[in-house]
Amino acid sequence: MHKLKSFLPVLFSALALITALALPDSPLHPEAQAPFLSYVFAAVLIVTAVLFFVGLKSPRYTKKYTHKAPFCCGVLAFLTVLNILTVKTAILPVLYFPSLDRVAGVLITDAAFIGKCLLYSLRLLITGWVCGAAAGIFTGIAIGVNPGARYWVYPLVRVLGPIPSTAWVPLVLVSFPTVVSASAFLIALAVWFPTTVLTSSGIGSIQNSYFEAAATLGASPGYTIFKVAVPAALPHVFIGLFNGTTASFITLVTAEMLGAKYGIGWYINWQKEMMSYANVYAGLIVMSITCYLLITFLFKFRDKVLIWQKGVIKW
Repeated sequence: MHKLKSFLPVLFSALALITALALPDSPLHPEAQAPFLSYVFAAVLIVTAVLFFVGLKSPRYTKKYTHKAPFCCGVLAFLTVLNILTVKTAILPVLYFPSLDRVAGVLITDAAFIGKCLLYSLRLLITGWVCGAAAGIFTGIAIGVNPGARYWVYPLVRVLGPIPSTAWVPLVLVSFPTVVSASAFLIALAVWFPTTVLTSSGIGSIQNSYFEAAATLGASPGYTIFKVAVPAALPHVFIGLFNGTTASFITLVTAEMLGAKYGIGWYINWQKEMMSYANVYAGLIVMSITCYLLITFLFKFRDKVLIWQKGVIKW
């Protein structure tokens, strides 16, 4: 059974390659620079075949590989069906659904410019994310440990926080001296709200016995906050940072519409206006991979900091 499962990716990749090579392309689709999708399927076929034969020699490895084999087959089947519906039959609208060869071609031929846009976006994203996370943690701690801050600040958080950060665009444009600072503020605002709410919620959910024990042992207020309250609330803080990271990518696309000259969000909007949907999909793929890598890094960092909770929240 395990051998059959491990062979399925080889079978599906072979069928995908045969479909890409044997079926003629529709004349309605513009011709791609090269059959990039066929190259991908051929590479996948070689890799899956090697993995299959390696698995025959290593039963322990086979069990791990067969667990992921159905998902690999699903991805290959999806790409094959999409290839048939687009370039092979043109059932889907040609303008809005370009061939996968063209999308892959953009990722290869336009890689330098997309990389430049990505660096600009990362600069903006990291600046806004760091400022928003720091402000959110500080505000959350203040609300969680200080009754005065909870009385005066928390109502403002509850009223202003749910407003989408992109709704502040008209005010931000006249309040900040540069487009970069305005865009970074919008991203920081998107990160600030979930981080604030979950940090204060984490501190509020700590058992009073923790604080009573610290007070009994003579701990100062500062020690109680940074050695008792904050460490106990860290699981909630990280959840807020995860939510803020996702919200920051949503805001990034709008923030780069304020007049940015480069950036992935700007690139996607620019190509959409040019009706170059192959480039749009290429930009979306790059943004998706970047978001995935950043959140994965954040989860790895969380597992290092909260070693006792490793594996409780998985990504």
